[in-house]
Amino acid sequence: MFKLLKKDSGSAARRGRLTTRRNTIETPVFMPVGTRATVKAMSPAELEELGAQIILGNTYHLFLRPGPELIEAAGGLHRFEHWDRSILTDSGGFQVFSLAKLRKLEPDGVRFASHIDGTRFFLGPVESMRIQRMLDSDIVMAFDECTPYPATPEQAEKSLNITARWERMSREQPLNDGQIRFGIVQGSTYPELRRRAAEQIVGIGFDGYAIGGVSVGESEPEMMTAIDAAAPCLPENAPRYLMGVGTPRQIVESVARGVDMFDCVMPTRLGRHGSAFVGNGETIPIKAGRYARDFTPIDPECSCYACRNFTRAYIRHLFNVGEILGVRLVTLHNLHYFLHLMERIRTAIENDTFEALRQEFRPQ
Repeated sequence: MFKLLKKDSGSAARRGRLTTRRNTIETPVFMPVGTRATVKAMSPAELEELGAQIILGNTYHLFLRPGPELIEAAGGLHRFEHWDRSILTDSGGFQVFSLAKLRKLEPDGVRFASHIDGTRFFLGPVESMRIQRMLDSDIVMAFDECTPYPATPEQAEKSLNITARWERMSREQPLNDGQIRFGIVQGSTYPELRRRAAEQIVGIGFDGYAIGGVSVGESEPEMMTAIDAAAPCLPENAPRYLMGVGTPRQIVESVARGVDMFDCVMPTRLGRHGSAFVGNGETIPIKAGRYARDFTPIDPECSCYACRNFTRAYIRHLFNVGEILGVRLVTLHNLHYFLHLMERIRTAIENDTFEALRQEFRPQ
């Protein structure tokens, strides 16, 4: 399933290949987020043209609307959204975590009120695995309890014990032929808990391993400390996924620590608000008045469709008059930026130039 092709000589960066029943994924990889069975503002054909190898779907949101029964009747999530390459589905644990005021933890899961209309539901490892089996995603995430930030050591340890129980239950549930199952390492900002969690999850035995509970309010140094503690404890012959991260610099630094897979809503969310990624991870506010007569591309160095054909002035105009094309063009550009960054990272590891690329993204 996962083949390690090359290791960087100056860091823990890895070049690998993850094979699912759908396609072969070159790692390190960035996965665009398609929470509700769509990557916002993008068609599947555009994602393919951008080179997306795998996208995400979200169990919690798809459970509420349109419901796993409808998606199963449509032939599964791939047919429902017309995407032929791989899909990873989050377990719903993070979304339930975000409903802190609407949830109640129980031994076998979480009872919560829908953020849409207040309807009461129960979601736990058994239910999450069943839903993901009905969605028929290629990579299935175990159900975990995302530790809030900040958390005391006692709170983090209690959360860790809940996650260990739920992940054992997740491991025991049946899946469809070819579905791959990932476990999730929690432990908040405490290195010893992160190491213990990694050992527990590896002991349960999964096809791949994720580092969760990061980018939830902690500082970047705390995030990197959590990765430093967890990543070395994960098997070398299995893919490592850092959930919900992040900025271009965070991605580069996490690759240097041995991470293979990333997802983040940042390129699409910022794109909808008119912020475009350029250079070594900076963003420019395309709606700003200083671009009103700027007839250059978003990024002169970029080869995406938006930069080949349109100017900052035109795209600014689209935002100012509320035309949806502006949102689509900046979103497309941002996704191209992230996917191209991963191509650069893979090439740099292959050519033993990763450290030079890493220096480009460090603060000057």
